[in-house]
This record gives sequence, structure tokens and C-alpha cells, in this order.
Amino acid sequence: MTHCLRLYKDTLDPQSTLALDSGVVRAIYVVAGGLRASSEFLDGSFGANSAFHARSPLQLKAGHLATTLLRWELAAAGSTPAPAGGSGLRSMLLLEAAMTLNPAQPYLLRGDRVDFPPGGEALTHTHQGGGIRCLLFGGIAIHTTGSVHHYGPLEPWYEAGPDPVYAAAAKSEASAFARVMILPRSLLGKSSISYVNAEDIDKPKSQKYQVFIDTPIELPG
Repeated sequence: MTHCLRLYKDTLDPQSTLALDSGVVRAIYVVAGGLRASSEFLDGSFGANSAFHARSPLQLKAGHLATTLLRWELAAAGSTPAPAGGSGLRSMLLLEAAMTLNPAQPYLLRGDRVDFPPGGEALTHTHQGGGIRCLLFGGIAIHTTGSVHHYGPLEPWYEAGPDPVYAAAAKSEASAFARVMILPRSLLGKSSISYVNAEDIDKPKSQKYQVFIDTPIELPG
């Protein structure tokens, strides 16, 4: 069954509110500013470089600073993109990607951040599931399927998972990206990465991980 993973960028003026409906599996990363999130199962405050997930209706209220969010939504096939709108709110769909997921299989949602020092790299690897990444700062070059793509701040890309990827971060500055992946539930608490070349497995790795969300989900349908 085909699902769709979408990434939006939301910008909220101070004290403005964003109301989100149910029907999708949602993950939100706070890029800048801060907010209070309220739902049937969640009530808390989140500042920059924090993240949370929800499926029920959700209300977000910005604090005293302008707030920028990255919002991932996993939706059923055939659903229509729905950027949020309202007073003091600007929303933009950055990327959407089709994902073939098996309703008979259990999945988890993982939301994390990957940091690189200047000149850092992720050696050629694969993952056990697809996901959308978005660069937070710095720069990165993604080598995959015979091509190279360069990304700057708040530019997104999709990685399917099984395609080998080599990532080279900017040489002159630190870089980081946030991502959400849909993975087999058997990977709960475990790494999803596999290195393609045997000689790379034991090499020192320059990337550092910060996991915010690692939770079982039910697919929307």
C-alpha cells in the first residue's frame, strides 16, 4: 500500500496558534523559537532543537518569539496536501514522497538530528526504511544512484533506504540535518544504518546522533 510522507515548514508569529487535525502520523521539530503543544495525549512546552509526535488533533501556540517548525506528516495514499493557514502563520510544503508500506507489518517513527563537524562525512551506507531529511545549517552533498545533490539550510531531500548513500558535509563549517524515517518496528532502540563496504564498518565515524522520537506507530488508512 502506498502512503505519502510530507514535510512542511511552518513559521508562527509570537503568540499565534496553529491547529492541526487528526488522520495523519505527525512529527514536529522546533527549529527556532518555542511553543506549547496540547492534545488528548500531550501537553508540554518545546524549545529550539526539540521534537515530538502526535496523531490526535493538536494545537500549537507560539511563545514570545517567532517560531519556525519542521512538520512531517505520514498520510494515506490519495490524501491531499494541506498546508496550514491563519493569522500570524505561514506554511509551506517543502517535499512529499510516496512510500510503499505493508499494513500487515509493524512500523515505528524515528525523528532525530545528525551533526557533522567541518569536513565530516557519512561513509557509504543504507537504511532499513525511507525518510525525509532537512538541512538545519551548513551544507551537505548527497551522493546516491549515480548523482550528487547539494543542499543548503532548510532544503529537504528524500532517501528511500536501500539505495547506497555517501554524504559529505561542508568543509568550512559545521552542518546538521533533522530527519524522520519510517522503519520496521524491530529496530526500536536500534540503529537502522548498514555500511556498504566492509572496511568502513570499524572506521571512526564523524557524524553524531540525537534521537528525539523513537515510537511505534499505526499506519494511517
